[in-house]
Amino acid sequence: MKFKSQIKPYQAAAGGWGALESTTRFVFDSKQALKNMRNLLRMNKAKGFDCPGCAWGDDNKSTFSFCENGAKAVTWEATRRFVDAEFFANHTVSALYQQSNYFLEYQGRLTEPLRYNPATDHYEPVSWDDAFALIAKHIHAMDNPNQIELYTSGRASNEASWLYQLFGRMFGTNNFPDCSNMCHEASGSGLKRSIGVGKGTIHLNDFDHADAIFVFGQNPGTNHPRMLHSLRHAADRGASIVTFNTLRERGLERFADPQKPLEVVTSKAGTISSTYYQPKLGGDMAAIRGMVKALTETHRQRIAAGEKGLFDEAFISANTEGVDAYLAAVDATEWSLIEHQSGLSETQLREAADIYQRAERVICTWAMGITQHKHSVDSVREIVNLQLLFGQLGKQGAGLCPVRGHSNVQGNRTMGIDEKPAKPFLDALGAHFAFEPPREHGHNTVAALEAMLRDEIKVLIALGGNLAAAAPDSPRAEEALSRCGLTVHISTKLNRSHLVPGHDGLILPTLGRTEQDMQASGSQYVTVEDSFSMVHASEGVGKPLAETQRSETAIVAGIADAVLGKVKVDWLDLASNYDKIRDHIAATIPGFADFNKKCEQPGGFYLGNAAAELRFNTLHNKAQFSDASLPASLFPSSVSDEAPFTLQTLRSHDQYNTTIYGLDDRYRGVYGQREVLFINPEDIDALGLTAGQNVDIETLWNDGITRIVSGFKLVPYNIPRGNLAAYYPETNPLVPLSSFGDISGTPTSKSIPVKISLSSEVVSQRIA
Repeated sequence: MKFKSQIKPYQAAAGGWGALESTTRFVFDSKQALKNMRNLLRMNKAKGFDCPGCAWGDDNKSTFSFCENGAKAVTWEATRRFVDAEFFANHTVSALYQQSNYFLEYQGRLTEPLRYNPATDHYEPVSWDDAFALIAKHIHAMDNPNQIELYTSGRASNEASWLYQLFGRMFGTNNFPDCSNMCHEASGSGLKRSIGVGKGTIHLNDFDHADAIFVFGQNPGTNHPRMLHSLRHAADRGASIVTFNTLRERGLERFADPQKPLEVVTSKAGTISSTYYQPKLGGDMAAIRGMVKALTETHRQRIAAGEKGLFDEAFISANTEGVDAYLAAVDATEWSLIEHQSGLSETQLREAADIYQRAERVICTWAMGITQHKHSVDSVREIVNLQLLFGQLGKQGAGLCPVRGHSNVQGNRTMGIDEKPAKPFLDALGAHFAFEPPREHGHNTVAALEAMLRDEIKVLIALGGNLAAAAPDSPRAEEALSRCGLTVHISTKLNRSHLVPGHDGLILPTLGRTEQDMQASGSQYVTVEDSFSMVHASEGVGKPLAETQRSETAIVAGIADAVLGKVKVDWLDLASNYDKIRDHIAATIPGFADFNKKCEQPGGFYLGNAAAELRFNTLHNKAQFSDASLPASLFPSSVSDEAPFTLQTLRSHDQYNTTIYGLDDRYRGVYGQREVLFINPEDIDALGLTAGQNVDIETLWNDGITRIVSGFKLVPYNIPRGNLAAYYPETNPLVPLSSFGDISGTPTSKSIPVKISLSSEVVSQRIA
């Protein structure tokens, strides 16, 4: 496969004709154009299936309810291409490992169970019964239950996730690392500490009532494009959209709605952000602190003048604790430090504060630009602090909105995919099934990989995902997987993780979200939870490619039956009718009473949010202000001349998580390539380099391990000086496994200290 590589700035708005053209191209490339057109009309609809892409909510109003990247996800999954025994007979694992991530998944769907043969370096067909027996053999040979890791991808349904955690806990472990450990863990950790619940407090329709929406560290144009419709509608009716994002992103500037014919065929588009600030990487907490400092001054000035202050004193008094300590921390924070850490001026932050104070109803929304730093939990809590001061919880058009990425990653946690499960959940599970669940905390993703490297883990089962590519410190992550006695990957397509098997390895082919799931009792549906705590039914419509593919729920049940038998649970009976699983969920998880009946509601049902009702499951049942200082790691004295740059990893527009749909990043003007480094033009000049030259990027860390990637093309971009950006997973080798967020354990993929130099390949050619 050859691609034309070029850097060509994109002049159009996000969405519009470009999105329509790209969607059409992917539909036809799937080789099942008519089928996928029908699929797309059923996506995010009642009696249809939920998008396998992002977790944005459904408005249930649009003629079609999908975006460009959702269409890519569906057509990528519902392809006619497939890999079978002949393909694996013709390709060794070592040869496949040399191929790109794009090549691997482009080959098509996995259709039969496979077992790795280390003697031949090939995957070979294996029966389902033999695969389950092999898993049971390895697990029964373990010394203790904590020698297994049960990894989960956000794509897994509520039913599969709940069954998976029940299996693990009945076996005796809380080792449930999952993809949220690497992405949004800081949101859950910070929100729980501040308001007692780790989820957002708003409904989707709150965007229709907000006076201002503050967007921190996210790029919805690529990562959750349906959010652009909500932002555009808010902007069109006069709401202020204030963006804090390090890179200038087209989707946050202007958007042409693909559902409006005039905007598709003309240059007409709507403005998204009324104000756009570009903080330095990691500087959002300081920026918010600066806003609060300015607002506090105005609040006190008004009181001194005998006027009503800015803050909602009645709300603060009735619902919160710790405001005095927080405001003392604000007073102690100097403007010089705020400006240094944020990269923004006092004037800019006072301007943002003025917009905030003039809005009666404010939504604060954020994503991984906030959550992948060492101080991410404190940053999330700083956002909450701001909202608490003004009573921006518990009323329409206001609240907190962490925008989680993968569809159902929030539902996984609700279902018990959690290495630190809450006591009430374990108590309910144990009482319902008459067993004693394990109580000690298990491993998150980083801890799981570290345990593998210490040879403490014998079996890894991955329910979806691509752990080797998604994890930080790629060479060490791959080594970790290869040290396991057995790796089991439940997957739809071939990916990088399959090519670093343990001493024994299985690939188990599963159905996708778009496909019919036929079990003994008939066609099944599953459920997922979006970022707004709405639970939706999802029923696939397409015929599976092969009879040898099984649903995730059936595969989990098959593993559990082989390992545990039917002593307490008839696993295979549960998998024969998912209504039975939902009855057990209803009996063990709050908010799911009458689960099966609720699933009949068009548009799904709302789980509820105690904090949105001003009920706080925290100390003294009050929301807690955080008085954390700004991060010491960003203090001026800690900046080393040796590490002049900070790098963040991010997605391209032809990408979702580790899935690479193509080699273009249209909105950033990159085509046919992925090894690029976005950099401020002045930094290129200061280095004595020129745009288009290839450079090496090296991490500066304190553990003696060399981390370097080579041959990245310099691309001038609107980004603050000293900050860099590049795609993952290509730059995941630069993220140290030992660099993770306080409390959250999330890898610091948005704040990697690096230096860059002219590519060693170029230097070698000059010498020659």
